Amino acid sequence: MTDIDIPTVTLPGGVAMPQVGFGVFQVPPPETAQAVSAALDAGYRSIDTAAAYRNEAGVAKAIADSGIPRQELFLTTKLWNSDHGYDAALRAFDASLAELRTDYVDLYLIHWPVPELDLYAETWRALERLHAEGRAKAIGVSNFQPHHLERLAQSAEVQPAVNQVELHPYLQQREVRDYDAQHGIVTEAWSPIAKGGALLTDPAVTALAEKHGRTAAQVVLRWHLQLGNVVIPKSVTPSRMRENLALFDFALDDADLAQLADLDRGERTGPDPDTFNAR
Repeated sequence: MTDIDIPTVTLPGGVAMPQVGFGVFQVPPPETAQAVSAALDAGYRSIDTAAAYRNEAGVAKAIADSGIPRQELFLTTKLWNSDHGYDAALRAFDASLAELRTDYVDLYLIHWPVPELDLYAETWRALERLHAEGRAKAIGVSNFQPHHLERLAQSAEVQPAVNQVELHPYLQQREVRDYDAQHGIVTEAWSPIAKGGALLTDPAVTALAEKHGRTAAQVVLRWHLQLGNVVIPKSVTPSRMRENLALFDFALDDADLAQLADLDRGERTGPDPDTFNAR
Protein backbone atom coordinates (compact mmCIF):
# COMPACT_ATOMS: atom_id res chain seq x y z
CA MET A 1 0.00 0.00 0.00
CA THR A 2 1.33 3.43 -0.94
CA ASP A 3 1.51 6.14 1.69
CA ILE A 4 0.97 9.53 0.01
CA ASP A 5 0.43 12.71 1.97
CA ILE A 6 -2.59 14.17 0.15
CA PRO A 7 -3.47 17.74 1.23
CA THR A 8 -6.90 18.25 2.78
CA VAL A 9 -9.43 21.05 2.88
CA THR A 10 -11.34 21.61 6.11
CA LEU A 11 -15.12 21.56 5.88
CA PRO A 12 -17.42 23.16 8.47
CA GLY A 13 -17.29 21.22 11.73
CA GLY A 14 -13.63 20.40 11.19
CA VAL A 15 -14.16 17.54 8.71
CA ALA A 16 -10.94 17.04 6.71
CA MET A 17 -11.58 16.26 3.03
CA PRO A 18 -8.69 15.05 0.82
CA GLN A 19 -8.12 17.42 -2.08
CA VAL A 20 -7.75 14.48 -4.48
CA GLY A 21 -10.25 11.62 -4.40
CA PHE A 22 -11.22 8.70 -6.59
CA GLY A 23 -14.46 8.89 -8.57
CA VAL A 24 -16.39 5.77 -9.65
CA PHE A 25 -18.85 7.36 -12.11
CA GLN A 26 -19.47 4.93 -14.99
CA VAL A 27 -17.36 2.20 -13.40
CA PRO A 28 -19.50 -0.92 -14.07
CA PRO A 29 -20.77 -2.42 -10.80
CA PRO A 30 -18.98 -5.78 -11.31
CA GLU A 31 -15.65 -3.94 -11.78
CA THR A 32 -16.03 -1.42 -8.96
CA ALA A 33 -14.54 -3.45 -6.11
CA GLN A 34 -11.40 -4.16 -8.13
CA ALA A 35 -11.03 -0.53 -9.24
CA VAL A 36 -11.52 0.88 -5.74
CA SER A 37 -9.12 -1.71 -4.29
CA ALA A 38 -6.48 -0.58 -6.77
CA ALA A 39 -7.18 3.07 -5.90
CA LEU A 40 -6.83 2.43 -2.17
CA ASP A 41 -3.61 0.55 -2.88
CA ALA A 42 -2.33 3.55 -4.87
CA GLY A 43 -2.93 5.81 -1.86
CA TYR A 44 -6.39 7.31 -2.37
CA ARG A 45 -8.36 7.74 0.82
CA SER A 46 -11.41 9.55 -0.58
CA ILE A 47 -13.98 7.65 -2.66
CA ASP A 48 -16.86 9.37 -4.47
CA THR A 49 -19.88 7.28 -5.46
CA ALA A 50 -23.64 7.84 -5.84
CA ALA A 51 -26.87 5.88 -5.64
CA ALA A 52 -27.35 6.46 -9.38
CA TYR A 53 -24.05 4.74 -10.20
CA ARG A 54 -25.39 1.47 -8.74
CA ASN A 55 -21.91 0.58 -7.51
CA GLU A 56 -22.06 1.50 -3.82
CA ALA A 57 -21.89 -2.20 -2.90
CA GLY A 58 -18.65 -2.59 -4.87
CA VAL A 59 -17.17 0.36 -3.01
CA ALA A 60 -18.19 -1.29 0.28
CA LYS A 61 -16.54 -4.58 -0.68
CA ALA A 62 -13.25 -2.88 -1.57
CA ILE A 63 -13.23 -0.96 1.71
CA ALA A 64 -13.97 -4.10 3.72
CA ASP A 65 -11.28 -6.09 1.90
CA SER A 66 -8.69 -3.31 2.31
CA GLY A 67 -8.54 -3.53 6.09
CA ILE A 68 -8.16 0.27 6.21
CA PRO A 69 -9.94 1.65 9.28
CA ARG A 70 -13.19 3.42 8.32
CA GLN A 71 -12.10 6.62 10.09
CA GLU A 72 -9.11 6.89 7.74
CA LEU A 73 -11.39 7.07 4.69
CA PHE A 74 -13.55 9.87 3.31
CA LEU A 75 -16.69 8.48 1.71
CA THR A 76 -19.09 10.51 -0.44
CA THR A 77 -22.40 9.40 -1.93
CA LYS A 78 -25.30 11.27 -3.49
CA LEU A 79 -29.09 11.37 -3.50
CA TRP A 80 -30.62 10.63 -6.90
CA ASN A 81 -33.21 12.80 -8.63
CA SER A 82 -36.14 10.42 -8.07
CA ASP A 83 -35.60 10.61 -4.29
CA HIS A 84 -36.18 14.33 -3.79
CA GLY A 85 -38.50 15.31 -0.95
CA TYR A 86 -38.06 15.03 2.81
CA ASP A 87 -39.23 11.46 3.49
CA ALA A 88 -37.93 10.06 0.21
CA ALA A 89 -34.49 11.53 0.90
CA LEU A 90 -34.30 9.91 4.33
CA ARG A 91 -35.25 6.53 2.84
CA ALA A 92 -32.69 6.93 0.05
CA PHE A 93 -29.96 7.75 2.55
CA ASP A 94 -30.75 4.63 4.59
CA ALA A 95 -30.60 2.55 1.40
CA SER A 96 -27.18 4.00 0.53
CA LEU A 97 -25.83 3.30 4.02
CA ALA A 98 -27.00 -0.31 3.71
CA GLU A 99 -25.26 -0.68 0.33
CA LEU A 100 -22.09 0.92 1.67
CA ARG A 101 -22.13 -1.19 4.85
CA THR A 102 -21.37 1.78 7.07
CA ASP A 103 -23.24 3.74 9.71
CA TYR A 104 -22.22 7.15 8.35
CA VAL A 105 -20.87 8.91 5.28
CA ASP A 106 -18.38 11.74 5.38
CA LEU A 107 -20.26 13.73 2.74
CA TYR A 108 -23.80 13.40 1.39
CA LEU A 109 -24.77 15.44 -1.68
CA ILE A 110 -27.97 16.29 -3.53
CA HIS A 111 -26.92 15.03 -6.97
CA TRP A 112 -28.86 17.55 -9.13
CA PRO A 113 -31.27 20.42 -8.38
CA VAL A 114 -33.96 18.96 -10.74
CA PRO A 115 -35.76 22.27 -11.43
CA GLU A 116 -38.87 20.55 -12.79
CA LEU A 117 -39.56 19.03 -9.35
CA ASP A 118 -38.52 22.13 -7.43
CA LEU A 119 -38.06 20.11 -4.23
CA TYR A 120 -34.41 20.68 -3.40
CA ALA A 121 -35.12 23.05 -0.50
CA GLU A 122 -37.36 20.40 1.09
CA THR A 123 -34.78 17.72 0.36
CA TRP A 124 -32.13 19.86 2.04
CA ARG A 125 -34.12 19.77 5.30
CA ALA A 126 -33.69 15.98 5.29
CA LEU A 127 -29.94 16.36 4.79
CA GLU A 128 -29.83 18.83 7.66
CA ARG A 129 -31.47 16.20 9.87
CA LEU A 130 -28.94 13.56 8.79
CA HIS A 131 -26.16 16.02 9.57
CA ALA A 132 -27.61 16.78 13.02
CA GLU A 133 -27.79 13.04 13.73
CA GLY A 134 -24.12 12.64 12.77
CA ARG A 135 -24.89 10.12 10.03
CA ALA A 136 -23.67 12.56 7.39
CA LYS A 137 -20.58 14.29 8.75
CA ALA A 138 -20.90 16.99 6.09
CA ILE A 139 -23.67 17.78 3.58
CA GLY A 140 -23.55 19.51 0.25
CA VAL A 141 -24.86 19.77 -3.26
CA SER A 142 -23.80 18.80 -6.75
CA ASN A 143 -24.40 20.68 -10.01
CA PHE A 144 -25.91 23.72 -8.27
CA GLN A 145 -25.59 27.11 -9.93
CA PRO A 146 -25.49 30.34 -7.87
CA HIS A 147 -29.23 30.93 -8.27
CA HIS A 148 -29.95 27.44 -6.89
CA LEU A 149 -27.65 28.14 -3.94
CA GLU A 150 -29.29 31.51 -3.33
CA ARG A 151 -32.71 29.87 -3.25
CA LEU A 152 -31.45 27.22 -0.83
CA ALA A 153 -29.95 29.88 1.44
CA GLN A 154 -33.40 31.41 1.99
CA SER A 155 -34.54 28.44 4.09
CA ALA A 156 -31.38 26.50 4.97
CA GLU A 157 -30.14 26.34 8.55
CA VAL A 158 -26.92 24.61 7.52
CA GLN A 159 -24.96 25.93 4.55
CA PRO A 160 -23.72 23.41 1.96
CA ALA A 161 -20.12 22.45 2.73
CA VAL A 162 -19.35 21.40 -0.85
CA ASN A 163 -20.66 22.13 -4.35
CA GLN A 164 -19.53 19.45 -6.79
CA VAL A 165 -19.78 20.65 -10.40
CA GLU A 166 -18.41 19.83 -13.82
CA LEU A 167 -15.22 21.89 -13.96
CA HIS A 168 -12.14 21.82 -16.18
CA PRO A 169 -10.17 24.33 -18.31
CA TYR A 170 -12.83 24.23 -21.06
CA LEU A 171 -15.60 24.92 -18.47
CA GLN A 172 -14.07 27.02 -15.71
CA GLN A 173 -17.30 27.95 -13.89
CA ARG A 174 -15.91 31.26 -12.62
CA GLU A 175 -19.30 32.50 -11.41
CA VAL A 176 -19.88 29.28 -9.45
CA ARG A 177 -16.37 29.29 -7.99
CA ASP A 178 -16.66 32.95 -7.00
CA TYR A 179 -20.03 32.37 -5.30
CA ASP A 180 -18.72 29.30 -3.48
CA ALA A 181 -15.60 31.15 -2.31
CA GLN A 182 -17.63 34.10 -1.03
CA HIS A 183 -19.87 31.79 0.99
CA GLY A 184 -17.26 29.39 2.36
CA ILE A 185 -18.36 26.51 0.11
CA VAL A 186 -15.67 24.15 -1.20
CA THR A 187 -15.79 23.68 -4.98
CA GLU A 188 -15.25 20.09 -6.09
CA ALA A 189 -14.66 19.25 -9.75
CA TRP A 190 -16.18 16.27 -11.47
CA SER A 191 -14.86 15.50 -14.97
CA PRO A 192 -11.74 17.48 -13.95
CA ILE A 193 -9.88 16.54 -17.14
CA ALA A 194 -13.00 16.84 -19.37
CA LYS A 195 -13.28 13.06 -19.73
CA GLY A 196 -9.80 12.94 -21.20
CA GLY A 197 -10.98 14.25 -24.58
CA ALA A 198 -9.66 17.10 -26.73
CA LEU A 199 -8.45 19.00 -23.67
CA LEU A 200 -5.53 16.63 -23.15
CA THR A 201 -4.30 17.19 -26.70
CA ASP A 202 -4.85 20.95 -26.63
CA PRO A 203 -1.55 22.62 -27.67
CA ALA A 204 -1.57 24.88 -24.59
CA VAL A 205 -1.86 21.88 -22.29
CA THR A 206 0.65 19.69 -24.11
CA ALA A 207 3.17 22.56 -24.15
CA LEU A 208 2.91 22.89 -20.38
CA ALA A 209 3.20 19.13 -19.98
CA GLU A 210 6.45 19.23 -21.98
CA LYS A 211 7.72 22.24 -20.00
CA HIS A 212 7.22 20.48 -16.66
CA GLY A 213 8.04 16.95 -17.77
CA ARG A 214 4.56 15.80 -16.81
CA THR A 215 1.51 14.33 -18.51
CA ALA A 216 -1.26 16.56 -19.80
CA ALA A 217 -3.62 15.12 -17.15
CA GLN A 218 -1.17 15.96 -14.37
CA VAL A 219 -0.90 19.55 -15.59
CA VAL A 220 -4.70 19.96 -15.60
CA LEU A 221 -5.12 18.34 -12.18
CA ARG A 222 -2.34 20.54 -10.77
CA TRP A 223 -4.20 23.59 -12.16
CA HIS A 224 -7.25 22.54 -10.16
CA LEU A 225 -5.26 22.14 -6.95
CA GLN A 226 -3.69 25.57 -7.30
CA LEU A 227 -7.17 27.09 -7.78
CA GLY A 228 -8.20 25.40 -4.53
CA ASN A 229 -10.56 22.89 -6.13
CA VAL A 230 -11.08 19.36 -4.85
CA VAL A 231 -10.81 16.82 -7.71
CA ILE A 232 -12.09 13.27 -8.21
CA PRO A 233 -10.42 11.89 -11.35
CA LYS A 234 -11.61 8.47 -12.48
CA SER A 235 -9.53 5.70 -14.02
CA VAL A 236 -9.68 1.93 -13.92
CA THR A 237 -5.98 1.65 -14.85
CA PRO A 238 -3.72 1.34 -11.77
CA SER A 239 -0.79 3.15 -13.42
CA ARG A 240 -3.07 6.07 -14.32
CA MET A 241 -4.47 6.13 -10.79
CA ARG A 242 -0.94 6.55 -9.42
CA GLU A 243 -0.14 9.16 -12.07
CA ASN A 244 -3.21 11.17 -11.04
CA LEU A 245 -1.83 11.34 -7.49
CA ALA A 246 1.69 12.42 -8.50
CA LEU A 247 0.80 16.10 -8.30
CA PHE A 248 2.55 17.42 -5.22
CA ASP A 249 6.17 17.78 -6.31
CA PHE A 250 5.75 20.43 -9.03
CA ALA A 251 3.86 23.71 -9.45
CA LEU A 252 2.53 25.82 -12.29
CA ASP A 253 3.73 29.42 -12.42
CA ASP A 254 1.57 32.50 -13.03
CA ALA A 255 2.19 32.41 -16.78
CA ASP A 256 1.13 28.74 -16.91
CA LEU A 257 -2.06 29.50 -15.00
CA ALA A 258 -2.82 32.41 -17.34
CA GLN A 259 -2.43 30.13 -20.38
CA LEU A 260 -4.92 27.68 -18.94
CA ALA A 261 -7.32 30.46 -17.93
CA ASP A 262 -7.50 31.44 -21.61
CA LEU A 263 -8.91 28.01 -22.57
CA ASP A 264 -12.38 28.59 -21.11
CA ARG A 265 -15.05 27.83 -23.74
CA GLY A 266 -18.06 27.29 -21.50
CA GLU A 267 -18.08 23.78 -22.96
CA ARG A 268 -19.88 21.05 -21.01
CA THR A 269 -19.30 17.31 -21.34
CA GLY A 270 -22.41 16.61 -19.23
CA PRO A 271 -25.94 17.96 -18.75
CA ASP A 272 -26.96 21.53 -17.98
CA PRO A 273 -28.24 21.73 -14.36
CA ASP A 274 -30.97 24.18 -15.40
CA THR A 275 -32.55 21.72 -17.81
CA PHE A 276 -31.55 18.26 -16.49
CA ASN A 277 -34.63 16.60 -14.98
CA ALA A 278 -33.96 12.89 -15.54
CA ARG A 279 -35.38 10.61 -12.86
